[in-house]
Amino acid sequence: MNVFDLIINDKEKVSLADIFLDEANRQKFVQLIKEHNYIDELYKYGLPVNNKILLQGSSGCGKTMTAKAIANALGKNILILNLSNIVCSRIGETSQNIKQVFEKAGREKAVLFLDEFDQIGKARGEDDKDVGEMRRLVNTLIQLIDYYPEKSLLICATNHPEIIDMALIRRFQLRINFEMPSPEILDEYYNKLLSGFPKEMQQVKRKYGISFAEAKDHALTLVKATLISELEAKQKRVEA
Repeated sequence: MNVFDLIINDKEKVSLADIFLDEANRQKFVQLIKEHNYIDELYKYGLPVNNKILLQGSSGCGKTMTAKAIANALGKNILILNLSNIVCSRIGETSQNIKQVFEKAGREKAVLFLDEFDQIGKARGEDDKDVGEMRRLVNTLIQLIDYYPEKSLLICATNHPEIIDMALIRRFQLRINFEMPSPEILDEYYNKLLSGFPKEMQQVKRKYGISFAEAKDHALTLVKATLISELEAKQKRVEA
């Protein structure tokens, strides 16, 4: 397996303003971006920049989009790797694959986004099978994170932070929670999502207690059903 074939070089341009974040999280990301914009000036005072970030919480709530927005704001390439696709039956091979990806991101001063981080960062001793191999994989990860260049960014995402090894968790300077959106935030999201459609298509039944991704799928499915219904009615009138 060529690990580089599994890397997604995503060119989608996303702005932080496009993402629905609570104000506290938004300010953390704004600060992060500013630190990297002024990285050389901070170095003059011996000040380190935060470049290892863990995004944790519910699926479909904006973790991937946030990573893209940070890369876009900094003018950096983003390398996206879903770790569920890279875990091999031979853990040693997985370690080597991960090392190659880290080295590539470091050389390119890129944003490395590792999704489903819990796939490789499970707490040592929690897995009955190949405990020694898993321990070595986590140890490799710790070393890679410790020596990751400051002018590159490592952003990891997980829906299950509770199963990640605490030694790994401590390596992240920023750990940011992504919660399920409130009804008020979802209404804002629906309003923005539907604003480009004719008025009759905006009057879809809204669902709550779901993620942004689920809300988008739900709303657009209903919009399409409304449009198709109108087209069918128009076709019948033509045929009559």
